[in-house]
Amino acid sequence: MNNFRKLRNMAAILMMGALVMTSCDDDDDDDNNGNNNPPASGAPIKVVAGSITESTTFSKDTVYILEGRVIVTAGDTLTIEEGTVLKFEEGIETQASVLLIARGARIEAVGTAAEPIIMTSVLDNIQPGEIDSPNLDETDKGLWGGLIVNGFAPISADAQEVQIEGIPASVAEGLYGGTDPNDDSGTLRYISIRHAGTTIGEGNDLNGLTLGGVGQGTEISWIEIAANFDDGIEPFGGNVNVNNILVWAQGDDAYDIDQAYSGTINNFIYIAGEDSDHGLEIDGPEGTFSGSATFTNGSLKGLNMADGPSYADFRDGALGSFENLYFFNFAPNADVEIDVDEDGSENPLPQNEQSTYNNWLNSELNFVNWQFKTDHLSSGNTTIADIMDDTTPAGDAFTMRPADATVVSGGTTGATNISDFDWTLAAQRGQLDDF
Repeated sequence: MNNFRKLRNMAAILMMGALVMTSCDDDDDDDNNGNNNPPASGAPIKVVAGSITESTTFSKDTVYILEGRVIVTAGDTLTIEEGTVLKFEEGIETQASVLLIARGARIEAVGTAAEPIIMTSVLDNIQPGEIDSPNLDETDKGLWGGLIVNGFAPISADAQEVQIEGIPASVAEGLYGGTDPNDDSGTLRYISIRHAGTTIGEGNDLNGLTLGGVGQGTEISWIEIAANFDDGIEPFGGNVNVNNILVWAQGDDAYDIDQAYSGTINNFIYIAGEDSDHGLEIDGPEGTFSGSATFTNGSLKGLNMADGPSYADFRDGALGSFENLYFFNFAPNADVEIDVDEDGSENPLPQNEQSTYNNWLNSELNFVNWQFKTDHLSSGNTTIADIMDDTTPAGDAFTMRPADATVVSGGTTGATNISDFDWTLAAQRGQLDDF
């Protein structure tokens, strides 16, 4: 870390220390940041670094500063109480501050709508009891690493177990993958992950929430990922189900899956930012093991700007079912892409080649009940034929097999019970007002 960053971080910690010593009013009104609870008074600060080698509890009356790579080791459990605030130092490249749950370890991070768990940067002046940040916004990205959970569930890669992105090969806890689809890494519930995604090398950034071979015994629900520099959430294989999740203003793709992820992502929201790319980036298996994901009940809000974020990209032998999706406010050039694999440029494609194109034609990749609201556009891709005009060397996939998709004036599908996401930072900033 350079001297400027060190000084900036130290100033933030000192400011936070001064703030937590400031008494708050004793009235019962919400504070003027739109928070559900008044800030805690006199919350102590605890610095955490290195490996957690015994079962540990983070309590909501303390602000935790995590330095560098903090690893929960196999056989140990990290419990995080509702309302706890975790702040992460910046770090650089592979020394970025991350919280890594190793295979065989557990995290029991169970917040509530009234008291979510918040994982953010040390530069954030937020205090326990607050939901909105007093000084950071959605343009503040890449200020720390992210949350990584590794498990023993099957993956499709070059080997049964591989090293997770962002963790050096010398760190054994970085391995993920195995043979247990029922593997249980614990519980993540009502957690807001903010301002993460540090760049660790050229073209290599960390996700807000990375899931490496996480099994279906793990519970993940009510998650917000806001202002991540790279992808919002990225499962690498595994089959954990993720329910009730919101990604806002990520720098790359909101929902990115790889290595035959085979779980279900249900009731999800995407809100694009100016740097965002695709709402969905769906990759297929890399090795011989195959798997199929399900995405259902999703509302995806784009950004109507020149060269704005796109709808979705399906590539590298993508498989799965994508059901009940509603897209609105996207740019004129936004489209849905089915990519021919790099080695599949022949015309026609060999029928035995596992390409995304063939998976679409063979109904191994399916779109069910997609709705697009395009009446905000005066030109560009305003019809299904325009949005799904994906001409490849083998022809137009959507002409050969039309998608179950319509243009609508108002969505009747998508995420449900939007008001249940009122606990998020995105809701505090008015980002759900037009859903």
